[in-house]
Amino acid sequence: MMALLHRDVSTLLRVAGGLLATLLLGSCALPDDAFRNYSAASRISQWNNVLDALGGGSVKRAESAGNRPLFNGAVSMNVPTHAGSINDIARLFAGMDSSYSQTPAVAAHKVRMDNLWARHQNVHRGPLQAWASEEIRDIRYANALFYPFSGPDFLFASALFPSAETYVLAGLEPAEPLPRLSSLSQSEIDHGLTGLHNAVSTIMQSGYFITTEMRSNLQATRFRGVLPLMMAFMARTGHTVDSVDTVRLDGAGNVTLAGSSGNTGLMIRCHTPFGASKRVFYFRQDLSNSGVSEGGSFLTFVSRLGRVPAFLKSASYLMHEDGFSHIRNYLLRHSSAIVQDPSGIPFRDFGRHGWNLWLYGNYQGTLAIFGSGCQQPDLVHAYSSGQYPVKPLSFGIGYLMNPQATCLMVGRPTR
Repeated sequence: MMALLHRDVSTLLRVAGGLLATLLLGSCALPDDAFRNYSAASRISQWNNVLDALGGGSVKRAESAGNRPLFNGAVSMNVPTHAGSINDIARLFAGMDSSYSQTPAVAAHKVRMDNLWARHQNVHRGPLQAWASEEIRDIRYANALFYPFSGPDFLFASALFPSAETYVLAGLEPAEPLPRLSSLSQSEIDHGLTGLHNAVSTIMQSGYFITTEMRSNLQATRFRGVLPLMMAFMARTGHTVDSVDTVRLDGAGNVTLAGSSGNTGLMIRCHTPFGASKRVFYFRQDLSNSGVSEGGSFLTFVSRLGRVPAFLKSASYLMHEDGFSHIRNYLLRHSSAIVQDPSGIPFRDFGRHGWNLWLYGNYQGTLAIFGSGCQQPDLVHAYSSGQYPVKPLSFGIGYLMNPQATCLMVGRPTR
């Protein structure tokens, strides 16, 4: 009886989700050409089918029958092989109700994470979602998103592009296995939750990771690497985590499931409260010219998504350097749109590649700690010249958290 009830509720939610999506899309009154860059949708669907076929169709763990393991490759990350257990761990990490013992430390973690989330919603996520709904309606419903230099930042990716079926994140942080929670003492779990809270507090409060702090906080506990953070972010943003797989790219840019050896990334499957399925890829990837090239495996993999938007935030001004010209030029040649703060692609390069730009905020220069080479006087002039559309922002983003001196750029190619 309970199984039938759950099935009926699931069906009802899917139907309601479809009706709601129809109403929302209708009310947005998108321009006629809003989806012109998303002809890759069918290719993404075909690609997803190929991924589903890996391992005899057993990759979709949430659809396993009975109590059989959903996919044995999960053992390489020490995550449970049943979707409900995986999501339970995600909720523990996120400071949400779970089946794990409600010790004083777990209860304290919940209070800390509740407070962090409330602040994040008020200061960052809510304002950013409202801005995106108004200013990037034509790209917000893209089927996929490329987010280089992201680290494990699923938070901002999902806020800006909530409808994406596929997210590709990349950074230098490792994707390490979880410890088996059953083998940990309660004090080790409690200590791990404290480290996890400390690791996410900067991005949830200030909007970006301080990489050295994040690594220090995580490496000091048994919950290491990007996986605990990504699972926590998914749970907090209302997603249910279905499965975690280790993956790598072969020389031709094809995704293959990997065991403990050869692992360079993760494929996390999750779904929204309305049942929409998502794949979130994270790759530990050197994005300098020595690590990527347009014909290399990583950018070949990204190209298979089709022409999709890119998001750049708190990217350390690396693409202002000649040593990151490959990734910079790839984004300008292949993206359907680029949403970024000034730490991404230099302002001058958009003009060289014939992009239209919309400016938000009131850029006056970047933080002094990045040095004079990262300042963009031409961008300062662009804000005051009247050459580009400029609108105010009510929130800060990236390294520039003062709304009176922040900057967001939206680029759309002319071709």
